[in-house]
Amino acid sequence: MGKNKKLALLFLSIAAIVMEEAMFHTVGAEPVEDKQGLLDFLHSMNHPPHINWDENSSVCQTWKGVICNTDQSRVIALHLPGAGLSGPILPNTLSLLTALEIVSLRSNGITGPFPDGFSELKNLSGLYLQSNKLSGHLPLDFSVWKNLTFINLSNNSFNGSIPISISNLTHLNSLVLANNSLSGEIPDLNVPTTLQELNLENNNLTGVVPKSLLRFPSSTFSGNNLTSSENALPPEAPNADVKKKSKGLSEPALLGIIIGACVLGFVVIASVMIVCCYDHADVYGEPAKQHKKEASGKAKSSESQDKNKIVFFEGCNFAFDLEDLLRASAEILGKGSFSTTYKAALEDAATVAVKRLKEVTAGKREFEQQMEVVGRIKHENVDALSAYYYSKEEKLVVSEYHQQGSVSAMLHGKNGEGRISLDWDTRLRIAIGAARGIGYIHAQQGGKLVHGNIKASNTFLNSQGYGSVSDTALATLMSPLPSPPGTRTAGYRAPEVTDTRKATQASDVYSFGVLLLELLTGKSPTYSAEGEQVVNLVRWVNSVVREEWTAEVFDVELLRFPNIEEEMVEMLQIGMACAARMPDQRPKMNDVVRMIEGIRRGNTGNQASPTESRSEASTPTVYAT
Repeated sequence: MGKNKKLALLFLSIAAIVMEEAMFHTVGAEPVEDKQGLLDFLHSMNHPPHINWDENSSVCQTWKGVICNTDQSRVIALHLPGAGLSGPILPNTLSLLTALEIVSLRSNGITGPFPDGFSELKNLSGLYLQSNKLSGHLPLDFSVWKNLTFINLSNNSFNGSIPISISNLTHLNSLVLANNSLSGEIPDLNVPTTLQELNLENNNLTGVVPKSLLRFPSSTFSGNNLTSSENALPPEAPNADVKKKSKGLSEPALLGIIIGACVLGFVVIASVMIVCCYDHADVYGEPAKQHKKEASGKAKSSESQDKNKIVFFEGCNFAFDLEDLLRASAEILGKGSFSTTYKAALEDAATVAVKRLKEVTAGKREFEQQMEVVGRIKHENVDALSAYYYSKEEKLVVSEYHQQGSVSAMLHGKNGEGRISLDWDTRLRIAIGAARGIGYIHAQQGGKLVHGNIKASNTFLNSQGYGSVSDTALATLMSPLPSPPGTRTAGYRAPEVTDTRKATQASDVYSFGVLLLELLTGKSPTYSAEGEQVVNLVRWVNSVVREEWTAEVFDVELLRFPNIEEEMVEMLQIGMACAARMPDQRPKMNDVVRMIEGIRRGNTGNQASPTESRSEASTPTVYAT
């Protein structure tokens, strides 16, 4: 029996190993058929050598322009815009990638007819073949792509008529067929109300515009041979595109849970601050010798014991004095234009963020008054200050330490060093929360309070997972600092703001609009594109949208989530409206809140599951002001 038991255990062990290896190979297996289809596609076309598709490397992890699903079993997106491809797309190449959701091959030299094999790509939601050399008729049956949301076939040489089957695309958001040779009458497309963009200009279309399309501006149909009839072409109203894009946003849907914050008090002295700061030369950069010199005289002061205190706001649970704070182990979290921020781990195991302000021009009384204003703000989407310290030499503010880091760290931290892949639900909650917080700030002081420094590095997640803004109204206390064109801070600043102390609520709206575009694109407010000159995010987004209303502006990491295109487009419209160049063209913040909250309510059937998000890496907190 003992031998039989050993044999049984041996067989069980072998079976377990086999099953484990089988599971490993199943989960981590390469999409073999998809990989071969991509290789056949590339080898059948003229292509530059920089496309790094090596059959011996991982298609999901290393191939340029290829995105796979979560378990890397299928390829779901192909992005090769302007890649130097030329020649026709042959059958049995891309048509093998039946899980494809996004195909972007714009701005290449692709020739021949519309790829016949694309009818096999039943999961397509975005098709971008514009600016190629395609010709012939469009597919007769568009209904094979039930999820198709974005179509851009402009700037080709397609001819023939517009297929009536486009009416079957119930999720269609954008249809761009401009600058082709399409002819015949425009069919009476019973397109859904989700259609936000239609562009049929510069074709050979005849007849009149169907009633179902009269809601679009006349520029949609310009450059054709359309005959005029009463009400056939809608008038071109000023800002028509902006108004159209803002339509359909519903009332607010999401409410937060109000958490208590800390309110203001005041008792501090400069002398002890100098003593304590100088005692911590390794953390705050002050010379220890100077500390000893000052300490010999200051220690005799009878007032020092009473005033060696930080001013805590009402309701805070912390209990420490300035010496406790400066004795804490500390590390630099980030440096900004206005401050350096430290993580301070206190002896009682509490951890706080200490912001050491610099370039403060406000006097003591003005500083205290501003702290009183900020201390009265109690809202779950406004990061509450816990305490502050003021002296002639030092100005400190203490706030909650956010373990998960700022939104900037999540979006732009390097892989493996703090960057988190944010799913759409998380980004939407960040936008909703930050909008609520800014809207609440704007309602204070009789509707006159301004935040003044809205950016991703000053935005965090609260306990409910919604955005929360920090550094409220601190910019007014600082001397105006220039922001070089290449810095991220410059990208947030509204065009009319030349003095950072004189920011307005309208400039806050602009900065928030940049934050929305940052969440959507995954790009910094200013960035360098592959060694090229610095690009301004707002200008780049506007240029792309003017040319084509497509998903090309969106972060590629968002394209793996299904049924969110409508919500992203609505958010894009809001972000662009907020970042309008002229202040009087920007919406008020309370209206922005309602519009953003309406995104999810208006698309309740199109929510991406939070469980689809990628695994998150631990993130060091990055703060800056």
